Amino acid sequence: MSLYEHVFLARQDISAQQVEALVLSFRTILEERGGTVGKTEYWGVKSLAYRIKKNRKAHYTLMNLDAPHEAVAEFERQMRLSTDIIRFLTVKVDEHDAGPSAMMRRADRDERDGGRGDRGDRDRGDRGDRGDRGDRGRGGGPRRDFRDRDREHTPREARGPVEVESAAPVEAEENS
Repeated sequence: MSLYEHVFLARQDISAQQVEALVLSFRTILEERGGTVGKTEYWGVKSLAYRIKKNRKAHYTLMNLDAPHEAVAEFERQMRLSTDIIRFLTVKVDEHDAGPSAMMRRADRDERDGGRGDRGDRDRGDRGDRGDRGDRGRGGGPRRDFRDRDREHTPREARGPVEVESAAPVEAEENS
């Protein structure tokens, strides 16, 4: 049997319990055809880089599979038929990682650092009194639009009478 890593994205409007039910149903499909699921990781709801089938977020789940090709083909066919699955990817690998995946390691690191990365322990220091900040910009009043500049000036004086040439009316020829 071959080893696979399978990641699927489920719609954002289903619950985490419904995602777990999907995992169980897909697991039974594999086990009926002679495959096994080694490790399953739920990565949570994450934002998508672009909209997929009108979804901006999705539930991400990783599954390590050990199954024959026919079982994986049926597994993917069932995923295509499911309306809750918006995207999936199956990759054949030489061996499965024993520890947590890169996504889970990143989540653990973020929790340890307080979600601030390398900046978490940096002392901001006392910034002192910054004073009254109302004197910044154009007097703190409402923002002006560039079109307002024309309204602030008086109109120019007329330079004299304006002559407008009118074109002579063109008579249409009548064809009878």
